[in-house]
Amino acid sequence: MISLGKPNEVDEIIALTKACGKHMRDNGIDQWDENYPDRSNIENDIACQTLFAYRDENKIIGIVVLNETQDEEYSDIEWLTKPGSKNLVVHRLAVLPGYQGRGIARTIMDHAEQFAATNGYESIRLDTFSQNPRNQRFYTNRGYTDLGPVYLKYKKDHPYYCYELILKS
Repeated sequence: MISLGKPNEVDEIIALTKACGKHMRDNGIDQWDENYPDRSNIENDIACQTLFAYRDENKIIGIVVLNETQDEEYSDIEWLTKPGSKNLVVHRLAVLPGYQGRGIARTIMDHAEQFAATNGYESIRLDTFSQNPRNQRFYTNRGYTDLGPVYLKYKKDHPYYCYELILKS
C-alpha cells in the first residue's frame, strides 16, 4: 500500500501535487503554487529514496517525503528535543483531492511515525501553513506540539507553524 516512489512515476506524482496545489488555492489556501513542488523536487526525492507513495491498486493516491532536511528557519524554533538529536522531517504530504477525507493522510502519517520509530528517530518535525487550519487540527489531534511560527524564505506573506512529536522509546 505504501512504498518508495519510482522514477517512472514522476509524471503521476507531479499531476497529484498540481491537483493538490490547485485544490488548496481554490479553497483560499495559497500554500503551493504552480511552481512548487516542481519536477526537480520530486525527482530528487525519488533518487534519494525519501518519497513514499500510497497506492490504491496501481494508482498513486498520496505521497509524503521523509528525510532529515530542515529549513534553515527551523533554527529559530525551540524544539522539544535537544540540538543534535535524530529527527525525521515530514515534507510534501499530499492526497489527491477526490480521495481526501477518507483517512489516507492518517494512514500515511501512521507510516511516517512507524518509519521514524523503526529507524531510531527521537522525534518527528514538520511545518504546516498558517492559513491551513485543517492541517493544524490534523497534527494537533495526532499529538504533535505547536512550537510556533517561522517565515520560510520562499513564502513570506504568512508564517508556517512548526510541530514536533516526541517518539516513545
